[in-house]
Amino acid sequence: MILYPAIDLKDGQCVRLLKGEMDKATVFSDDPAAQAAAFEAAGCEWLHLVDLNGAFAGQPINAAAVEAILARVSVPCQLGGGIRDMATIEAWLTKGLSRVILGTVAVENPALVREAATAFPGKIAVGIDARGGRVATKGWAEETDVTVTDLARSFEDAGVAAIIYTDIDRDGAMGGPNIDATAALAHAVHIPVIASGGVSSLADLIALRDCGAALNGAISGRALYDGAIDLPKALAELRA
Repeated sequence: MILYPAIDLKDGQCVRLLKGEMDKATVFSDDPAAQAAAFEAAGCEWLHLVDLNGAFAGQPINAAAVEAILARVSVPCQLGGGIRDMATIEAWLTKGLSRVILGTVAVENPALVREAATAFPGKIAVGIDARGGRVATKGWAEETDVTVTDLARSFEDAGVAAIIYTDIDRDGAMGGPNIDATAALAHAVHIPVIASGGVSSLADLIALRDCGAALNGAISGRALYDGAIDLPKALAELRA
């Protein structure tokens, strides 16, 4: 199981939100590229990037910070937030992203996800963010009646590389991930699932790894910045 360190970008800074609230942001670094380099130096195989401003605006806002990260590291990076058309997808992949995450458009324009997955095999992931099992869009600001499982299953034959499942109420709260819901989703689909939201300890990572579902990975942010997870130790444990 791959550990994906999260670099969430707001106003060019590396931050973490509490339960997706933009006004509850804690700044952890003014230099996201340096933070990315530190994660790479620690042995991380992937980086998970989020353009928080872009998720609300519907277009890339923190492009300069993302480009600086891509110029600084050699490990693959995936990015979500404000990517809602083919031109933006192609532009990011051309700039060196290894994977683009489509969230809001997966609900509002699923045909785009299918088109992108066909055009760029292995490079399109679907981000499913949920409260109480229902999908939220537009930077988690709008809730829908769509269930997590129904949305995931609708892309079974689309060729997407992964589903990134975030339990919003757990995100940034350091209270542990929703293991039951994550495992249920992983069992419900054949698409690789990456867990996100609330991963706050090595025990959480081990519980996700051993939950009986074939999880591709887990994303963690605040716990890595706060030191609640010892990154080298966690990487060694997950590779054992």
